[in-house]
Amino acid sequence: MKKLILSTAALAISAGFAMAQDTKTVRLGTEGAYAPWNFVNDSGEIDGFERELGDELCKRAELTCEWVKNEWDTIIPNLVSGNYDAIIAGMSITDERDEVIDFTQPYTPPDPSAYLAMSADVDLEGGVIAAQATTIQAAFVAEQGWTVVEFPTPEETIAAVKSGEADAVLADKSYLDTMVGSDGLVMLERMEAIGGGVGMGFRESDTEMRDTFDAAIQSMKDDGTLNEMIAKWEVSSQW
Repeated sequence: MKKLILSTAALAISAGFAMAQDTKTVRLGTEGAYAPWNFVNDSGEIDGFERELGDELCKRAELTCEWVKNEWDTIIPNLVSGNYDAIIAGMSITDERDEVIDFTQPYTPPDPSAYLAMSADVDLEGGVIAAQATTIQAAFVAEQGWTVVEFPTPEETIAAVKSGEADAVLADKSYLDTMVGSDGLVMLERMEAIGGGVGMGFRESDTEMRDTFDAAIQSMKDDGTLNEMIAKWEVSSQW
C-alpha cells in the first residue's frame, strides 16, 4: 500500500518493549488520517480497519492494546526511539524500510494506486501530480520523471487538486474511493501496481513481539476472519 519512508536511523531502543513485556501492554502507533485504514472518529478515537485488526490481534496474542496517534513523516523514527512498540498504519513492506525496522508477514495484499482529478482527461505526464510525502506513490511519480509536489498529509494532496495547485493526486485507491464525487473529483481509469503488501512494523530488536503478532495474523488468515475484515472495510483484495 502507500508509503515509503527512508530513515537513517538510530539503533532501536529496546526499553519500550521491555516495559510492554512486563505489563503485557503493547502501544500501537498509527496515523489516524487515512480512511478506511485508520482515522479519528467523531468521538475522537482511532477507528477503521487497522483499529479493528489491531484489537483482534492483541486479543489473540493475549495482550492489551494502547493506541498512539503519530504523524506519518515521523512514524518510523518514533517507533525506533521507543515512543510506541509497533506500527500498524497502512505501511507497505519495502526493502528500504526493512533496512531500518522489521515487518510481520503482510496482513493485506498490495492495494492498487489510483489517480483522482477534477477532470478525466488529465495529462499525467505533462501535469503536476500531488502525493503524500515519503510515500511509495511520491517515489513512483518521481521515478517516471513527472512533476510531483509532496504534502505532509493526504488531506492536503486532495486540497491541492481542488485548488488547481496540482492536476491529480496519486494514492491508494481505497483511500481515494472515499473522495470520489466530492466537489467534482473523479477517478481516472489508469491504475498503478506499486508497493508490496501491508504489514506491521517493529524495532529490529523486538523479534519476539514481531513473531507473536505474525502468528496472530496467520491465525486470522487460517480461519478466514482476516478476509472478512478486509471485505468489511474494502481496503484491498482478499487473500
